[in-house]
Amino acid sequence: MLILIKNGYVIDPAADREGYYDILIEDDLVKQIDRSIPEEEFEEMADESERVRIDAAGKYVMPGFIDLHVHLREPGFEYKETIRTGALAAAAGGFTTICPMPNTKPTIDSADRIRFLKDKAAKEAVIHVLPIGSITLGQEGKVLADIASMAEAGAVALSEDGKSVMDSALYAKAMREAAKAGIPIFAHCEDKDLAANGVMNAGKRAEELGLTGISNAVEDIITARDILLAKKTGVRLHICHCSTVDSASFIGLAKEKGLPVTGEVCPHHFALSDEDIPADEANYKMNPPLRSPKDVQAVKEALRNDIIDVIATDHAPHGEEEKSGSMVNAPFGIVGLETAFSLTMTELVKPGVITLRQMVEKMSANPANILGIRRGCIEKGWVADLVIADPKKEYRIDKSKFYSKGRNTPFNQKKVVGRIEYTLAAGKIVYKAKV
Repeated sequence: MLILIKNGYVIDPAADREGYYDILIEDDLVKQIDRSIPEEEFEEMADESERVRIDAAGKYVMPGFIDLHVHLREPGFEYKETIRTGALAAAAGGFTTICPMPNTKPTIDSADRIRFLKDKAAKEAVIHVLPIGSITLGQEGKVLADIASMAEAGAVALSEDGKSVMDSALYAKAMREAAKAGIPIFAHCEDKDLAANGVMNAGKRAEELGLTGISNAVEDIITARDILLAKKTGVRLHICHCSTVDSASFIGLAKEKGLPVTGEVCPHHFALSDEDIPADEANYKMNPPLRSPKDVQAVKEALRNDIIDVIATDHAPHGEEEKSGSMVNAPFGIVGLETAFSLTMTELVKPGVITLRQMVEKMSANPANILGIRRGCIEKGWVADLVIADPKKEYRIDKSKFYSKGRNTPFNQKKVVGRIEYTLAAGKIVYKAKV
């Protein structure tokens, strides 16, 4: 199959390419990229039934987005999401590669379970799914999983996501094992004892709603600890869902010291603050929580100054009943795969907080570099993972149209700009926007 993308505005920081280019795709690879590819040549290459032409005039063409932080819920919680539905949601959001966290049932904590997830994804996912293994068995924080065998089986990173390994000695051992295996640690930084029963950010709004707060220190203490342990062990450390002034500052200090530390921010943490929470509404409950306006400004500045390397979603689908009541009884998390691009365009690019180039770096090139994979670039001979988006299309987010099983979002009916038009994974059109 041949696909010719014409007249698109290509933004590709990894190739240091920005401007109007045509792209020719043959089977799963990029065959040619040039200022102009004559259509006569394209038509001579294959029969009409074996070729597709996409007119990308007025559209952005970018390397497929890579999400380092999603929850697919399978195995064990298929009523919330499956590998198939999560991959469809990812494709609708422009993501061609996603990394599912291991907090399923059973936990992804062995080579066999890594292989299970990879095999199932190969059969059922329309995009690339790269599994993350658990640091400890059952994510219980007591016994290390077999890190070497999981890495050999295809785990691209390790994480205890949803919690931190509170035993620092055990965690340091895990970091040394990860460094030896050549894979990074993705750290969910939370002092679970200090967090106690908190459900939202500690502050005036929590007091007004009569809800127990979660202080910034819950995140900051473990962020500092993890960076110091990374310095000691030499592991590559990626700080997940950074949400506070100080955690952003700690990542900046680590970079100044030359440590192999990176960080991510989720769209909800730069699009909303705790002051935007209208009531005791469970769709505003996530971990870390929506922070103060001061924290929101800090993470935006960290994105602008490239202290924060990645925009990831922490896509966390739940059943409707689970998120229908008070925050007190609801699980943490919101969905994000299908809204990340439009929220980034609306909240960061359009207001000039970051540039288009920075957006693509943080959603494609940088995640690829962190994983050490040959993705995040549109180049001849590379796998054809691309996304085409209309930067001027305005619409309202409608959760009823999500491909994800999850509908738990605080952004329903929010007016945004920027819509995904096509997603291509390994040269196949896996998503096309409805007219």
